[in-house]
Amino acid sequence: MSTDGERIAKRIARAGVCSRREAERRIFAGRVSLNGRALRDPAVNVGPDDLVEVDGATLAEPEPVRLWRYHKPAGLVTTDRDPEGRPTVFDSLPSHLPRVISVGRLDLASEGLLLLTNDGALARELELPARGWVRRYRARVRGRVDEERLARLAEGVEVVGERYGPIAASLDEQRSGNAWLTLSLAEGRNREVRRVLEYLGHPVNRLIRIAYGPFQLGNLPRGAVAEIRRKTLREQLGRKV
Repeated sequence: MSTDGERIAKRIARAGVCSRREAERRIFAGRVSLNGRALRDPAVNVGPDDLVEVDGATLAEPEPVRLWRYHKPAGLVTTDRDPEGRPTVFDSLPSHLPRVISVGRLDLASEGLLLLTNDGALARELELPARGWVRRYRARVRGRVDEERLARLAEGVEVVGERYGPIAASLDEQRSGNAWLTLSLAEGRNREVRRVLEYLGHPVNRLIRIAYGPFQLGNLPRGAVAEIRRKTLREQLGRKV
């Protein structure tokens, strides 16, 4: 057991066995041993020489940190298990992928770029507002759009007592009953685009995320997954991974 190192639940998650939360549940259930002794406290750090076993099996070496682009179709929820039994993103992924988690979420009706990683710490890092990564969306909305009102979103807006930060929004195409918009925002809070546009009187009937920070959806087919090169990931993070 190490006073430095990393938390044992994180080590288990990095080895691809399960999530950190599930690892903690297994520890509390007595299913994890450390150096031959059963462990029931997840507040333990382990070093490279510690022997960790889960359900009697020796923990494998941690996998390298990896990141993928995924083109999420509409109609999938971004969760491991859905209590309503709806299909999930993780049900639809190719079988060759290791256990992955999402970087942020896209709601059931939204589609487009979703980043996936095998490392929980990386997911949390990429979600931090302090990183300042812009999320870009294309939205099809109902009604005729007032471009002046749209431009004022750059000053931020309050919707039913909740303050949203600046959104850069532009009108791409206006048809008789619908319009296409492009929006860029840094916060990316739950259903932010939908709530703000509905507040302006333009319910969203299609929402596609086309970029998350430096990573683009591009021409990735719907339902497809493409790994981001480690060199690219290192360049964007500004550190080794």
